[in-house]
Amino acid sequence: MGKTRMMGTLQIERRSVHTSGTSSRDAGYAGHRPGRLAMQTVQSIDRAFQILEEVASDPGGISDLSRRLDLPTSTVARLLTTLERLGGVERLAEDNGYRIGSAIVTMAASIDPNQSLLAVAQPHMVDLVEQVAEAVGLSIPAGYDVHYIGQVDCANPVQVRDWTGVSLPMHIVPSGMVVLAHWPDEAIDRYLSRKLDRYTPRSVIHPRRIRERIERIREEDVSWMEEEFAEGISSVAAPLFNAAGVVVGALHSHGPTYRFPDEALRDIISGRMRSTAQAISAALGHVA
Repeated sequence: MGKTRMMGTLQIERRSVHTSGTSSRDAGYAGHRPGRLAMQTVQSIDRAFQILEEVASDPGGISDLSRRLDLPTSTVARLLTTLERLGGVERLAEDNGYRIGSAIVTMAASIDPNQSLLAVAQPHMVDLVEQVAEAVGLSIPAGYDVHYIGQVDCANPVQVRDWTGVSLPMHIVPSGMVVLAHWPDEAIDRYLSRKLDRYTPRSVIHPRRIRERIERIREEDVSWMEEEFAEGISSVAAPLFNAAGVVVGALHSHGPTYRFPDEALRDIISGRMRSTAQAISAALGHVA
């Protein structure tokens, strides 16, 4: 059985506060009125949690959240900016609104494993490792990236590193492409209108070719890439859906290009990847 790795930590950037250039009145205020500052800090935390609870139940934009929470637009905008920087929320590609971010999802995976996507998928991932003899991983969308949240290693002594905790652009890995393929067309248009980075000489960054791949993924529900993210690595992925039919992540397997995939087994591996992804989606309540 493979070894399971999970990411259950959140790194938060800590910034020092410099007081140079402040007036003596400002310094006195900071030094002698800590109660008011503490009260303001608690209020900000309280409001930030209100926002997190609201976007968790119903994603929305700044104006919409301001109206629903009866908070000033400027306050909501400021708190969303901070939460986005920390990974607490992320922008929705289709309408510039906000939803719960990858950092919250990752923490939830460690705090409440019985309810997490990773916990649901993990036994299926273990089975798939035995079937394809390569490492199997799980990722979730995080803005215009995919964020890797867990992996089950294979028994082979030579294998690809664990990418848990790493985020990569959607167009550069199959786990991102299978998510992108199930976005609305206008959201795909916005993604492709951006500058797309090339990671290797084989990376596909032309919008027309990416659209062709998207059409193929929509027909086959699986995507293969060879040496497009990194030389010497090949990978395959399939999408995962929740009960509402929304794509919530991707299941992938990767290995060294010299042995993966065995061309004689490519179709078999594709089929097993699809069926395993469908089983995980069904466990999440999705009805095909």
